[in-house]
Amino acid sequence: METIIVQLPGPSWADGEHDRREGGSGPGLLHLGPGDMADFGRGGSGAADLSVVLADPGVSRRAGRLEAAEDYWRLSNFSRTAGYVVENLEGAGEYITVAPGRLGAPVPFEFSRVVLPALNRTVDFKVFAPQHAYLDERSVPGAGDQTVNPFALDQTSKYFLVLVALCEPRLREPSDTTLPGAGEIAERLRPLDSCRDLSRSAVNYHIDYLSFAKLRLDQGDMDGEQGGRTGAKRARLAASALRFGLVREEHLALLPRRTASRRPVQEAPA
Repeated sequence: METIIVQLPGPSWADGEHDRREGGSGPGLLHLGPGDMADFGRGGSGAADLSVVLADPGVSRRAGRLEAAEDYWRLSNFSRTAGYVVENLEGAGEYITVAPGRLGAPVPFEFSRVVLPALNRTVDFKVFAPQHAYLDERSVPGAGDQTVNPFALDQTSKYFLVLVALCEPRLREPSDTTLPGAGEIAERLRPLDSCRDLSRSAVNYHIDYLSFAKLRLDQGDMDGEQGGRTGAKRARLAASALRFGLVREEHLALLPRRTASRRPVQEAPA
């Protein structure tokens, strides 16, 4: 099981620069498990076998290293002069700075953007840590080997809001078989301060992340299902989340208050 997923430099789903539609292609992904390492930098002479290539002349040929631990990751900065910034993509401007020469700096964020200074302003790549563990997902300390919940969901994250909005119709009415589309989910969540810039593309990205990194649904089982792969993916995701109790009625309180629709008053017959 991977500890981190590195989104290689390229078009971004989460920022709305790339709309992942049927038949589209997304950026490359690099999966690292506990103990795996990946070097990043400009590459070139004497810097072979880089896993993450940042094509800017202002970036060192071998700029640093990512190392996957059990449920987090470390960043090493091989530069002697430049600090690297790791931004929390789920936070409100939260970040850490990895000083020049710092080795093995632990990164606590689940959604991160690593930013390096470059000649063309900055270059960056994203790192996701889907196996982050939380206290209530482990067994009681001292009771032997720890048991980690196979579905490590952060209920303060944006992807969890997307999941709740997806499941909302069935939570409110179990017999309701309809599911909101990505655009409807974005509109539902935009009243929240953290989701004001949420796009349809970003919702699709979060659905992908939930399906394949968090709940680890089998993508092959969705091919050929009625409604197409996108609809099948949303249906499988909602069904799994509700079946295992990952989203419950109390989670509806995380969503914006619904505005009551006003029905036209019918006049009484004369």
